[in-house]
Amino acid sequence: MTANPRDVTQPSDTTQPSDTTHPSHTSDTTTVTWRVWGMDAAVTVTRPGDAGAAKILVERVLADVDRACSRFRDDAELYSPSIRAGRPTRISPTLAALVDTALDAARLSGGAVDPAVGHHLVLLGYDRDIDALRTGTTTSPVGRPSFVARRAHAGMIRRHGDMLTVPEGVLLDLGATAKAFAADRAADTVADALGCGVLVNLGGDISARGVTPDGGWQILVDDGPGEPATQIAILGEGAIATSSTLHRRWRDRSGAEHHHIIDPATGRPAPAHWRTVTAVAARCVEANIVTTGCIVKGAAGHRWLAETGLPARLVGRDRTVVTLGGWPNESEAAA
Repeated sequence: MTANPRDVTQPSDTTQPSDTTHPSHTSDTTTVTWRVWGMDAAVTVTRPGDAGAAKILVERVLADVDRACSRFRDDAELYSPSIRAGRPTRISPTLAALVDTALDAARLSGGAVDPAVGHHLVLLGYDRDIDALRTGTTTSPVGRPSFVARRAHAGMIRRHGDMLTVPEGVLLDLGATAKAFAADRAADTVADALGCGVLVNLGGDISARGVTPDGGWQILVDDGPGEPATQIAILGEGAIATSSTLHRRWRDRSGAEHHHIIDPATGRPAPAHWRTVTAVAARCVEANIVTTGCIVKGAAGHRWLAETGLPARLVGRDRTVVTLGGWPNESEAAA
């Protein structure tokens, strides 16, 4: 089984997969793949008979996350009139967990991964699902407020119990952490419900739980044609995430091209010092925080990521590969 982390995305306006799913088999695993959130999704299980049930469980998790926080649907809980008006609002357990994860990311990254960048993305033209943006077929479901808090940051958000308060004029975007959160939750759900080994891959955010197949979970780290690639294996439970400046790109009305990883300090896409950053951790959210944070921090991200001790692989602007934390050579185990 290979997993190709090519597209870093966030929840979009639909959680319905394409009509065709693609099961594949090895001697000890079965994989089902489909399209969702504008990306390739896959679930691999160690018992072939569990593949269909595993896919249903993953889809339920994705639908729950999408309803909670998709910036690309007008009925998403995070963008309800009460929250947009700045009023304290009771929220679902799923949204509470998603917001808490995003706030943790801001704290752990020293503000490099901050959810209060939604309006920066809107002002850059990323105001709808990426496919719709490229074709110009729909308008923004969230819309623009009467005013914008220009210096918004995670410290302005208030969470207590089941309540959330977002100051009026602040637009949260949970895209930096929501997909990794969904990968972890889906893998946990499948492993707990079916008792089999499972690997969930959401566009390169990968989480493995339960029994490991012989030889480990084989992962192909490959960010597209012409990019440096390598193969690793995850032994036991673990996760891998890739952040990239090469994908999820669009042009604004002036024709300028942007990528989706925003530097909260400038409100602009982070300079592409790193083409791709990949890391291995116990949880996909943890790996995703350090890969995104590294890209935002630019050259300083190398030392910051190294201090985490996590196995990581950084591909520079000139395609030079830097490895950290015991990142393995091809065919070695990463965890």
